[in-house]
Amino acid sequence: MQNHLRTNVKKWYPRAVPRQLNPINFLLLLGLCSSLKAEPGDKVYQKGFLSPQDSLQSIEVPEGYKLELVLSDPIVEEPAMVAWDGNGVMYVVQMRTYMRDLDATGEKKPESRITRHVDTNGDGTYDRHSIYADNLVLPRFVLPLDDRVMVGITDTLDLWTYRDTTGDGIADERIKVHKGGRRGGNMEHQPSGLMWGLDNWLYLTYRSQRYRYTNDKIEVQKIPRGSGQWGLTQDDWGRLYFSSAGGEKPAIDYQQPISYGSLNLSGQQEKNFSTVYPIANIPDVQGGAKRINRNGGLNHFTGGGGQSIFRGDRLPKELYGDLILGEPVGRLIRRAKVKRKDAKSILSNAHPNSEFIRAKDANFRPIWTATTPRGQMMIVDMHHGIIQQANWTKKGSYLRGVIEKWGLQKNIGKGRIYRLVHKDFEAGPQPRMLEEATSELIVHLSHPNGWWRDTAQKLIILRDDRETVVPALESLVTQGSSEFGRLHALWALEGMGKINPRILTKALTDSSSMVRTSAIRVAEPYLASGDEMIVASLTKSFPKDPEMVVQMLNSLAASGASHPDLVALAETLTKQYNKLDAVKAGVEARKTLIEDRERAVALKQQGEQFAAAMLHGKEIYQQLCFSCHGEKGEGTPMGGAQGQRLAPPFGGSKRITGSGESAIRIVLHGLVGPIDNKTYPGLMAPMADNDDPWIADIITYVRNSFGNEAPFIRPETVTAIRKQHEGRTQPWTLEELAKFEPTEIPYQKDWKLTASHNAKALAMAFDRDLNTRYSTERRMTNNMWIQIEFPEETALSAVVLDTGKSKTDSPNEYIVQSSLDGKNWSNPLAQGEGQPYLDISLPPTKAKYLRIIQNGRKRYFWSIAEMKILGLRPE
Repeated sequence: MQNHLRTNVKKWYPRAVPRQLNPINFLLLLGLCSSLKAEPGDKVYQKGFLSPQDSLQSIEVPEGYKLELVLSDPIVEEPAMVAWDGNGVMYVVQMRTYMRDLDATGEKKPESRITRHVDTNGDGTYDRHSIYADNLVLPRFVLPLDDRVMVGITDTLDLWTYRDTTGDGIADERIKVHKGGRRGGNMEHQPSGLMWGLDNWLYLTYRSQRYRYTNDKIEVQKIPRGSGQWGLTQDDWGRLYFSSAGGEKPAIDYQQPISYGSLNLSGQQEKNFSTVYPIANIPDVQGGAKRINRNGGLNHFTGGGGQSIFRGDRLPKELYGDLILGEPVGRLIRRAKVKRKDAKSILSNAHPNSEFIRAKDANFRPIWTATTPRGQMMIVDMHHGIIQQANWTKKGSYLRGVIEKWGLQKNIGKGRIYRLVHKDFEAGPQPRMLEEATSELIVHLSHPNGWWRDTAQKLIILRDDRETVVPALESLVTQGSSEFGRLHALWALEGMGKINPRILTKALTDSSSMVRTSAIRVAEPYLASGDEMIVASLTKSFPKDPEMVVQMLNSLAASGASHPDLVALAETLTKQYNKLDAVKAGVEARKTLIEDRERAVALKQQGEQFAAAMLHGKEIYQQLCFSCHGEKGEGTPMGGAQGQRLAPPFGGSKRITGSGESAIRIVLHGLVGPIDNKTYPGLMAPMADNDDPWIADIITYVRNSFGNEAPFIRPETVTAIRKQHEGRTQPWTLEELAKFEPTEIPYQKDWKLTASHNAKALAMAFDRDLNTRYSTERRMTNNMWIQIEFPEETALSAVVLDTGKSKTDSPNEYIVQSSLDGKNWSNPLAQGEGQPYLDISLPPTKAKYLRIIQNGRKRYFWSIAEMKILGLRPE
């Protein structure tokens, strides 16, 4: 029996079998088989693809549920998301060039598409198919509007509308409605999930701005924070749910509308919520061995995304309002219960120690979920061998070895889209909203299916005749029997610019907390102006409603309201509800906001260029870097691993605060291997697709945050280093970087030192004595200069100027130039405002002459106590 057990378990799970089968190991193996409910001969892994039917049979769903195959290859290949227009026509984003091999060969070729699928008779079968938009570069989202759809593609922030004007299912009109410009970087780190929010703003992941589309024009508004990675969803209240696969966070920033900033509260997820329970025990995880469970599969969320709040009416009521979250690395879908208490949402696994849906099929890759127009759930299975982008499958990486071992790189060109149904429920009716009059749409604002409510609200606002329905909407707000109807009618009026204090006053006293809380958001312009009717409504009798309290505090801060009664109300509410986590966090957020404003003023005092770089760098960090490196640069704790962090800390790192060249190389090409004798999961992904100012700004921000202080990085320095390593495709190791790190070039007596003033004293700037100094011996004026002529051409990386104790003697402004002949001088290698200690990074430069110019007038002498020249280490 022991030999039989050993043979079969080794066949199923080779990593689990010990070399010796002593009695204890024998019992452990019995327990393993029992816990996995595996029988001899179970097919847990296959080479290549299963047939659609066999793949479907490999997927576990709860009792009473069933998956129906809606679309499959070759109609859809590499599907990434779906969305429906007002008639229930489905649009499918197909990323047909995604990871065709381990190196993402041809990934950016314009060979992807958006397809259109019509159910012509309402029987649930899409029987008319067309290629709606072809030859695209990895489309990232499609948002149906009216008879137009909004589209975005990889590597740009432009927004386009497409329209089929001839009725053949193919878009023949294409209009750029927003010029967002280029967006580089790894394709996994680009915006996705364009969604029309309850508040009528369009939201994307990663972006610290939102959009409003009215009268065929896009309005852009900056918000405090961007968030998320792949996919975006909202609940009935309009709270957005983001996820961060890179940070191994399946759900983040869902406590309040993101327009008020990021908010994540302690205890917002049950203990071990991030632990996953796959049945496909394949270790193709980017986190390496630390992310593999004892059975060989994923142990922790790492690829979560494509989430949705289920808001349909044709599945069991217990699902309504649950967060549905795909985990394609684990080949599973999590169903999370969302419990809301005291203005705080807490997530828990609806299937403890198991998952809602999970598959043995190695190619099951659920990357998108959505509530359907007919009240059920759609699941998009990319059905692809590799699910991580090439930055994580570089040669020598852990993940590449696993993929090659299992042959996953060969599995391309397929796709599956499933519909989740239940035996006790029939599908709802097919919508025909595009054919209905605007007045007919109003009834749908009260529909039990959230998709109908959202779509009707959107269409009412987009219609040319929208103003004709204002009286009916006002009547619905004040007299409607459905809280959903009153809520969406309120926001429809807001979206048309037809809200007024009378309607708002009624909504602020609604019987539904959801309606009242939204009314405060809608009322923000009136809070700012101190409208007496609104102020009186709020201050007369504020309900004992934590949701309204938190919203009120957010809205007062966002609107900048200064009416004395509103200020007093905020103080009262803060004291009364100071034990609520959301209120405490809000108080801290407002303190941070004030500190950020003060910091912005201080940054401007250090120069406009530096201030702009810091502000842009902070935005990049909050959108992208924080998920691994943490809010405070300390490294994000790795769930389930004691003391382990996803990435190294930034504070005090010499690689960050030194010349900055190592940081530039790391951002351009990535980093692998141990860091300061510690091993971190995966690798630092290269970001060379971003432009040079982008890279300069994020490095500048990190060099001047988390306790660090260093000169800002100029884009020209990034340009020079990029060119220096042109053609490099592999990430760096620390040993390689050390060869490029600048070192001081010792002063030699054969250096020829000259200056515009007092040249004979310049040698004292190199005597290693802070008590002696070079000085111009006259007040600073334009075009004062010092110059060094080296005996031979020298590789330069940085210059350090230190005024020592005479802090006032730093240059007013400086310019650094180089020359090979002393006659023809370069454009400025670096320039900026003076500081007592200047560590000036230069692009890699070969020069025989180096000149530093002081510009501007100052009452003090220009003096240098110590000066250092830095270059590359000798081989």
